[in-house]
Amino acid sequence: MGIVSLINTDKLFWLGRYSERVYTTIRLFGESFDKIIDGNAEYIELFCRSLDIPNIYSSTEDYVERYLFDPQNPDSVYSNLTRAYDNAMTLREEIGSECISYIQLAIYVMNRHQGSQSPMIGLQQILDDILAFWGLADDMIPDENIRNIIKTGKRVERLDLYARLKRPRTDILREVSRLSVRISRTNLKYSSEDISRLKQLADSATTDYYSILQIVDGLVII
Repeated sequence: MGIVSLINTDKLFWLGRYSERVYTTIRLFGESFDKIIDGNAEYIELFCRSLDIPNIYSSTEDYVERYLFDPQNPDSVYSNLTRAYDNAMTLREEIGSECISYIQLAIYVMNRHQGSQSPMIGLQQILDDILAFWGLADDMIPDENIRNIIKTGKRVERLDLYARLKRPRTDILREVSRLSVRISRTNLKYSSEDISRLKQLADSATTDYYSILQIVDGLVII
């Protein structure tokens, strides 16, 4: 494994988390988009409450625009994508310019589709850019530890979001399995007991989402 400074380890981990946050929240937004634009405001309240973010939106139209595209909203997809890009830019030597370019392309798409009447078209392009970033990271980053730190951040974030949104047990079980394999291939500091406990919780017939969240939130120590 290559030696990575603590500062860059933290940035790599959060690059994985923020890129995954953008990817998964767009996917989940897409699943409920038709219901939202039909005026079912309760989905907005439920979504915000599940993610523990304030429901600051005055209408479904306001939600679509500000949750997706508002750079002044710290919880928006745009803000999380910007955080991913900011981390990536400081890691040029570690991950390479080609990887960074796909996150930059995603930001261009966000800017181009602000105020769009058909936001899902732009959002699909952003999903494609994030997937391209992950694929290129696999292909172009020579350091296995760097790749695995990014992927650990990705898996931590997905499990966090799935637990908050109370996704089906099969989803939780799959993500715990992926996380346990990926984190073991890094030099990150974590407790093997926490991983074992996550496996027990995921394998339980009744999913304890709160306990999973508690473990995931403190799993990695940088």
